[in-house]
Amino acid sequence: MNAVVTAALPVFALILTGWLAARWRVLGPGATDALNRYVVYLSLPALLFRAMTQVDLKHMAHWGFVAAFAGGIAVTFLASFLPARRAPHALTDRSIEGLAASYANAGYMGIPLCLALFGAESLAPATFTTLLTASVLFGFAIALIEFDRQQTPNLTATLLKVGRALMRNPLLVAPVLGLAWAATGLTLPEGVDRYVSLLGASASPCALVTIGLFLAQTETASAGPGVLRLVAGKLLLQPAVTAVLAFYVFPMPPLWAWTAVLMSALPIGTGPFMLAKMYGRDARVTSRAILVSTVASVLTVSLLVAWISAHPLS
Repeated sequence: MNAVVTAALPVFALILTGWLAARWRVLGPGATDALNRYVVYLSLPALLFRAMTQVDLKHMAHWGFVAAFAGGIAVTFLASFLPARRAPHALTDRSIEGLAASYANAGYMGIPLCLALFGAESLAPATFTTLLTASVLFGFAIALIEFDRQQTPNLTATLLKVGRALMRNPLLVAPVLGLAWAATGLTLPEGVDRYVSLLGASASPCALVTIGLFLAQTETASAGPGVLRLVAGKLLLQPAVTAVLAFYVFPMPPLWAWTAVLMSALPIGTGPFMLAKMYGRDARVTSRAILVSTVASVLTVSLLVAWISAHPLS
């Protein structure tokens, strides 16, 4: 219970702070976009870059971790993607639904939670989950959508467009640059390290407040079966599959295994909503699923945190 109070409660309290700030009009509608851009383009990339510059490359190649987390994503994505639909751009809608069911709020909520629960040692695996979610999974969904929207499907053109989109994603570029710096064996100059440390320190609180601002602007209509299916996939199916793979199939240190399970148990991030809006699809189900999963995760994630705290990490 102490871990819930010290690790999970502050995370959810910051989300509530953002929600109240929007409801009480302390921060207006424009604050959500401005704060979101600050997190995506400045503070979170700084945090990810610095984290990767400090890793020991000889002891971080836990491919079992990647396989376990990616396996949880794949099973959950397919569970929502496969149900057939006969409608224009059905592949687009199915891709967005599959993304929503498997897209963990890793960067905004997962990293702050891991730091609070596990400490700085969890930053490397948490960063890998952010890369897999915000880059690999997101890029795969974009590729499916672009392929669906082309009158004459062209795989090469689709891959080029997706590649350009990913290369402009700071959540991919920043940790890759950090890994490149770590490979040199050099330490960051003290002034530069202090700069990125200060900038990255603002990522967690700003990201959590941004979630609250977004939720305050989300429609609160009752959740239908489509919403509940996405939420169940995200909060129950994905962490269950990831746990089986992390503890019974692929070898990895306990800290990495628990990080994989915790990150897979997070609520739905805003990526699927943004993708639906970008391609002009109905985003109501996605936005409601984000809201419901975030509210429900207060219980599910708190229970998981309590469970993790009762087990040794070494």
